Amino acid sequence: MTGTETAPKEAGAAGTRGDGVDDWLADTRTSYDTVARSYSDLTRDALGGEPYLRAALALFADLVQTAGGGPVADVGCGPGHVTAHLHRLGVDVSGIDLSPAMVDLARREHPHLRFEVGSMTDLPLADASVAALLAFWSLIHIPDDAVPAVLGHFHRVLRPGGPLLVGFHAGDESRLKTEGYGGHPMRLHVHRRRPDRVADWLRDAGFTVKAQLLLGLDESLPGAVVFACREAGTP
Repeated sequence: MTGTETAPKEAGAAGTRGDGVDDWLADTRTSYDTVARSYSDLTRDALGGEPYLRAALALFADLVQTAGGGPVADVGCGPGHVTAHLHRLGVDVSGIDLSPAMVDLARREHPHLRFEVGSMTDLPLADASVAALLAFWSLIHIPDDAVPAVLGHFHRVLRPGGPLLVGFHAGDESRLKTEGYGGHPMRLHVHRRRPDRVADWLRDAGFTVKAQLLLGLDESLPGAVVFACREAGTP
């Protein structure tokens, strides 16, 4: 995943400043290219201290296997730490991230896995081509008005019956992040969202929401995960 503040990640899409899509995507790409090495070093072992996140990922892996297995996309994978964790759980997973520097790091650190550069705003995957999809703290820079289209891409590329796991910062506020991960310059917004709002967006995109969990990852930065699926037989 790409970028959190004290939790899993922020990337795969962007902040907002009232400019066009290309502008906020460029801001996100540049920001994470700048901090890629520091981000990777600071977050490499983050899952080790988060038993509830590991439990969520283990459940996701079990759901993938129960649904028959197949290729899984980690969208906004950052340096690939979570991608590799899912691989160790027996998932046939590959990663996609907006930041070329993050993808380069992921390929070097996890050469046995596949990573590609791409944006979730125009997801470079064929229709119904993945068995499951993970977006772990990779929606948090996407402006509200772009979220429905992104979730539409998730629905498009998932096979009928395929599970989806979304993780994000919980709350109601957004803030501009201008530096991070060792004091490197950044420019992107970080959006905190209520689980019910994310669940509503997922339903509007054609998903069935299965579960919502609120997590106390950090007293100042709570998180949430939502499990959903594209039901069999949906267009």
